[in-house]
Amino acid sequence: MRAMTVTTGKADSAAVGEVEEPPLTDGSILVEGLLTGICGTDVELVTGAFGTGRPGSDHLVIGHESLGRVLEAPEGSGFTEGDLVAGVVRRPDPEPCPACARGEWDFCRNGRYTERGIKEMDGYGAERWRVDPYFAAPVPKQLGRLGVLVEPASILAKAWEQVDRVASRSWFGPEHVLVTGAGPIGLLAALIATRRGYAVHVLDRAEDGPKPELVRSLGGSYLTDLADLTVAPDVVIEATGAGQVVFDCAKLLAPAGVMCLTGISPGPATLDVQLDALNRQLVVRNAALVGSVNAAKRHYADAVDILTATDRAWLERLITRTVPLSDWPSAVVREPDDIKVVVDLRA
Repeated sequence: MRAMTVTTGKADSAAVGEVEEPPLTDGSILVEGLLTGICGTDVELVTGAFGTGRPGSDHLVIGHESLGRVLEAPEGSGFTEGDLVAGVVRRPDPEPCPACARGEWDFCRNGRYTERGIKEMDGYGAERWRVDPYFAAPVPKQLGRLGVLVEPASILAKAWEQVDRVASRSWFGPEHVLVTGAGPIGLLAALIATRRGYAVHVLDRAEDGPKPELVRSLGGSYLTDLADLTVAPDVVIEATGAGQVVFDCAKLLAPAGVMCLTGISPGPATLDVQLDALNRQLVVRNAALVGSVNAAKRHYADAVDILTATDRAWLERLITRTVPLSDWPSAVVREPDDIKVVVDLRA
């Protein structure tokens, strides 16, 4: 069968590969792959920056943002033929560590976790894949192709959970939220902030195209220069991973503010910054910075709830380009108006 393959550690190795049928060890549910989303992680996998195949192999089927339709499911699994599912990305380590043993594999303590399409497990970018029922997130039929947004939405469900946990150290009544980056993660962060009733401000470099209108249709303000922000944000969801942006936004946090870092820069950068001054501001203001990556099973369920409660037309506008599996390497080549690019695994 066809699949989205790379040779790990080798640049420009993206190919439409022919691979074996998914092994039963991947799970008892057999799924027809429908769509997989492309994100920065996939771009880095294609460049050879990181990624590891199954033990003994340097080839990897990528694709971790998934949507599929159940072809076969064992009795008692909770799934039946025709159901839509999204696959959870991370798997607990084999020991497992205390966090993984409690279903918190996104906080794995020893780094021996595996990840579909990223680390030591083939991903969901194939015509067929298997998944264990425990790691299959049910997707309501009414979501249809928008179910491919479940995995990225789960990242934001977790990020907001982390903000709430840190903020609970004291009384916290946030009003203003700053989101940096108007890609899929940033826009979903802004969506959740809007649903919570916060005033939302989104910073991005794009001066035109779909991003400004998507933000404004949420009732948010769209900025291309941080100097135009006239309020001190109570919460910052940072989705660019750019060191200078992180530094500049951290300086703006309101007292008791929380910044959640969700982005990673693709390359090293050197900054000349006054860390002592930043440290003073964070300490004096009781502000906090927290990193967040991946998601646990409950966050996938939260993501489904968020997406099903959102205006479908707005979500549809997040998916700006659909590429056939036969030409999937073109999906990682960014076009000017791209937000979320998805690969149609049946084409």
